[in-house]
Amino acid sequence: METWTAHSPDAEHLRALGHALGALRPAGTCVALLGDLGAGKTTLTQGLGEGLGVANDVTSPTFGLMVEHEAPCPLLHVDAYRLGPGEAAGIGLEESLETWSGVAVVEWADLVVEQLPERCVFVRLSHADEGRTVQAWASTPALHPLLARWHGALS
Repeated sequence: METWTAHSPDAEHLRALGHALGALRPAGTCVALLGDLGAGKTTLTQGLGEGLGVANDVTSPTFGLMVEHEAPCPLLHVDAYRLGPGEAAGIGLEESLETWSGVAVVEWADLVVEQLPERCVFVRLSHADEGRTVQAWASTPALHPLLARWHGALS
């Protein structure tokens, strides 16, 4: 499976979608989130954190930029919204993403695409008439089985 698209009617469903991915414990994977303001990037990440076993609240790290959450499969949550040109390199984003042993989630990933690791699952969240449209694809064929398992967990 190279790509899939789903409809998410509300925040609860979007959180469940993230939980399903987290429950797969895809250590060593970067999840690159794309979408407009209010599209549900943080909500999806909250569900993913729950699926990974993160005990504390997952909130948008807009001002902290990168937040580490302890869990059986740890979560690195990045918000690139406030990063200016060249700032991602200055905070060591690329190195952090490459060496993170758990799951890394990058909100506003389109703003730091040059810093993303080769191994990424991309998720685009779009406003729809009723809810959100979620489209997922992989940067490498090695991640196609993960996409298929995630999609299968939703059925």
